[in-house]
Amino acid sequence: MRSSHPRSAAVAALVATALASGLLAGTADAAEGAVSADSVRIHDIQGTTRISPLNGKAVTGVQGIVTGVRTYGSRGFWIQDPDADDNPATSEGIFVFTSSAPTVAVGDAVKVSGTVGEYVPGGAASGNQSVTQITKPTVTVLSSGNALPEATVVNEYSVPAEYAPAGDPAAGGSINGLTLDPSRYALDYYESLEGMNIRIGTSRVVGATDPYAELWVTVKGWENTVKRGGTLYGSYESQNTGRLQIQQLAPLAQQPFPVANVGDRLTGTTEGPLDFNQFGGYTLVARTLGTVKAGTLAPEKTKAQSPGELAVATYNVENLDPTDPQEKFDNLAKAVVQNLASPDIVALEEIQDDNGAKNDGTVSAEETIKKFTAAVVAAGGPAYEWRSISPENGKDGGEPGGNIRQVFLFNPARVSFTDRAAGDALTATGVARENGKAALTHSPGRIDPANPAWTDSRKPLAGEFVFRGRTVFVIANHFSSKGGDEGLASQHQPPVRKSEEKRLLQAQAVNTFVKDILAADKNADVLALGDINDFEFSNTAKALEDGGALFSAIKSLPKAERYSYVYQGNAQVLDQILVSPAIKNYAYDSVHINAEFSVQNSDHDPQVLRFRP
Repeated sequence: MRSSHPRSAAVAALVATALASGLLAGTADAAEGAVSADSVRIHDIQGTTRISPLNGKAVTGVQGIVTGVRTYGSRGFWIQDPDADDNPATSEGIFVFTSSAPTVAVGDAVKVSGTVGEYVPGGAASGNQSVTQITKPTVTVLSSGNALPEATVVNEYSVPAEYAPAGDPAAGGSINGLTLDPSRYALDYYESLEGMNIRIGTSRVVGATDPYAELWVTVKGWENTVKRGGTLYGSYESQNTGRLQIQQLAPLAQQPFPVANVGDRLTGTTEGPLDFNQFGGYTLVARTLGTVKAGTLAPEKTKAQSPGELAVATYNVENLDPTDPQEKFDNLAKAVVQNLASPDIVALEEIQDDNGAKNDGTVSAEETIKKFTAAVVAAGGPAYEWRSISPENGKDGGEPGGNIRQVFLFNPARVSFTDRAAGDALTATGVARENGKAALTHSPGRIDPANPAWTDSRKPLAGEFVFRGRTVFVIANHFSSKGGDEGLASQHQPPVRKSEEKRLLQAQAVNTFVKDILAADKNADVLALGDINDFEFSNTAKALEDGGALFSAIKSLPKAERYSYVYQGNAQVLDQILVSPAIKNYAYDSVHINAEFSVQNSDHDPQVLRFRP
């Protein structure tokens, strides 16, 4: 734990003078000459809120021990005052931004002069919290080889159960101006340690190693535990306070970052400065990194459908196009055959056009789909037929030039597709009544493509299938992404989730269409599925379910099994299959083959539903 040492009377008097003169309130008039150089300590700079009371001011002679040196990315070093004050809200560490590679070493005692600043990773528009730092520094090394300040131990006992205070309404919901309460709120606790040397012990990995050499652990082994080792994000109020991102200070050329999957353990001691970055918030930048002890996690395999069951799946194949390595096609195809048991109908999301991200006006995805279906056959699967509608060039969002779209695959030996005046990118399909039953006016067809809800987003693809004489309507969706939403560690609490507004409108459009089908035939079998890009408890899901038209079938699983994606150490739902009231007895499976693993064929786990129409 952090040691506590009262300040000397002389220092206390100087700080009191500074407070009285307004220096620690950051006023321009008090900026110069209000306190002697030797009186400004790191905890004076950090203050008791997230914004330094000396923000924008010049400081001289700030002393500390170097606890970490970063020679890549945001170059600089951390220093820490070994003589802590008696206020747990004030951090004793700070980052010194040098821009070029620092010339100091860990263990150096230094004196730093420069300008105090607040750097917001990702920019002010991101809503992220800021990092208090000293910029444009002049550094004097006083001595070398000093013992480092004792690391603060971060564990299940030290991190509070509540995540964050409510933001100040007068400040637009920001928590920046609130006095830190590190004994009550996890975000305040981490902020009170910003820049300090911290340590964790053996911890469970809850976010696999990613391509950027980082992973996520939890210091609270019991918090919202998932059977397979992760940590569940089951509501907006279960942010999971024990999560920490782990990076390392050593360049990868010197020390390769360990490869870990969810459920593995980072054993031993991991120690280093606590940073904040735009891709995960509070991050332990390890000077000393523990050792990964591998678990037993293996990709799941779903149960095969019986002859009388229809198996319907959804799978986001992550920007698949013919320029991808054949290995990606083969691995995705093997997953469809071996892990998903060759579903009768598969809705694919993120199928790109025939030359991928090359932006030359190409919109056809025939080569992409042919290459994928051929790989399925090579893997021992069925010869899937397919239906889709090419989008207008550049109108459906996603990677520029990629023209992603949804595609239906179906096994003609088990199910047939009812073609009805196939629509195009601009033509809306509707619902008609034929022989007392519902029918689509266009199959395949797009739902309400002129609706502003679908601007720069994928339009839903509707299709009419027949299985053992029974009509089944399937709507393949890929709603707008969460891009632009603020992270859980935002300075605004609750964070601003601006992208929800568009998904809400999209959900309402799909719900209206499903209600049209049910108005024509209340017993119609309808599935709306795909990458919904939102949680099963979200307003998006509620809008899809409105009036009982649909039900998100993933909610039929035990809570600890409801996830299809792992983001920043949180196992969460993005992919869903929703069913109409006539579909009552079904088996649902979120087939975990990607999201928990460092080696992925996609970042999403596919979903499968089996039922008897």
